[in-house]
Amino acid sequence: MTEMLTAKDMQELLQVDRSTIYRMAEAGRLPAVKVGKQWRFPSDLVNGWLSSQAAKPTLHPQPATENNNCSINSLIPKACVQLMQDTYADALGVMLVVTDMEGTPVTEVSNPCGLFEAISQKPDAVKKCIESWHLMANAIDLEPKWMPTHLGLLCARGLIRVGTELKGMVIMGCVAPDKWPPSPEEINKMATEFGLKAGELTPRVEEAFFLDKAEQTRVLSFVQRIANIVAHIVTERNTLMGKLESIAKLAT
Repeated sequence: MTEMLTAKDMQELLQVDRSTIYRMAEAGRLPAVKVGKQWRFPSDLVNGWLSSQAAKPTLHPQPATENNNCSINSLIPKACVQLMQDTYADALGVMLVVTDMEGTPVTEVSNPCGLFEAISQKPDAVKKCIESWHLMANAIDLEPKWMPTHLGLLCARGLIRVGTELKGMVIMGCVAPDKWPPSPEEINKMATEFGLKAGELTPRVEEAFFLDKAEQTRVLSFVQRIANIVAHIVTERNTLMGKLESIAKLAT
């Protein structure tokens, strides 16, 4: 007598979710019979079906490592990452943004300080920040550390590794250094560098994030962890998209 497999058996055999098994059974794409309200799958017919599938070109989910030629901009689910980034920025009390390895932002900046908001009105001024972030990508230190930027504020970066390649960074910043706010002379120099008037910057310099040493150390410990979460999201998304593509080809 032919052994009858359950939907759970088929789920484990094909490594797809149960709703997919039911849809394929309903559409006649799997050898199946309905016993009452339950689908059952004759094992001998299933074996024959699997053999016929094996004769077709092999379909494997595309792992994240096969997307090495893709940019982080095309790999991340931006809405999901933005929501996570916004939450961490508010909870930690710092600015956060995801960039590619050139320092170009991929997400919207979360929780920017007043000084960054002031200069962000000028595209050329933002380019100066991107230059600073790019330099951080080339820093030889693998462990995150606070580094000064063109604004004079402190930033740190966590590296986003997808497969064997570095794809981007999580930039954490707008933290005031020990000597802050800058002198009027330093503000004038900064304004000139960013193509702004000193009067546009002076009211905003106090709007940096002031963290004591202990809090700087605590917050810094999160930046690589956040980068690892982004990398995990990218990897899981790529694996899921590969599975869906394989199922779609299998179902046609």
